[in-house]
Amino acid sequence: MPVLYAQTPLRRGAQVLADVLVLAWVVAWAVVGRAVHAATLALGEPGLVLESGAQGVSRQLGRAGEVAGGVPFVGDELAGPFTAAGQAATGIADAGRRQVEVVGDLAALLGLVVAGIPVLLVVAVWLALRVRFARRASSVRRLLSQGADMRLFALRALVRQPVERIAAVSADPLGGWRGDDDAVVQGLARLELRAAGVRPPAAAAAASPSP
Repeated sequence: MPVLYAQTPLRRGAQVLADVLVLAWVVAWAVVGRAVHAATLALGEPGLVLESGAQGVSRQLGRAGEVAGGVPFVGDELAGPFTAAGQAATGIADAGRRQVEVVGDLAALLGLVVAGIPVLLVVAVWLALRVRFARRASSVRRLLSQGADMRLFALRALVRQPVERIAAVSADPLGGWRGDDDAVVQGLARLELRAAGVRPPAAAAAASPSP
């Protein structure tokens, strides 16, 4: 099972705080994206009005054409202009509908882009850090459960940890490690374990105070 949070209180608290901040960031940009979507959709209202009005005119002209077509002898001639005008009104309604569709597609795209880019950037960084931590902490815990020698973690500390932290453990940390000085080895191992978010074993914790 992957390790999601550190065993050390400070590191675990920082991770929980980071999770909350990332969640708040996602929610905030989702709200912004919805606002952009709604504002862009408002641009399509003239198209809705145009479509509705043109459809109403087209229906009225169609009914007028039907009435005119019922006039004896000259019905077809009278109905012609009404029919043509109705068809033109239908074309205007279609244009209004297409405008609404285009604005709707644009609103969806803008809302997604405005919210998606900042969310993806932050979530990608957050996820990469959490995955790296999970892999490192899981590996360290597995080694500890298998009884790994503390000298291994001490050696990793000599390679990976900042010089000032190493110097706080011993004035000659490399010599202490080579000479198998238990206090130095446990102190260095404790540095590496805490950096991985893993609580040091009781022996390591008792061997050296916090630098």
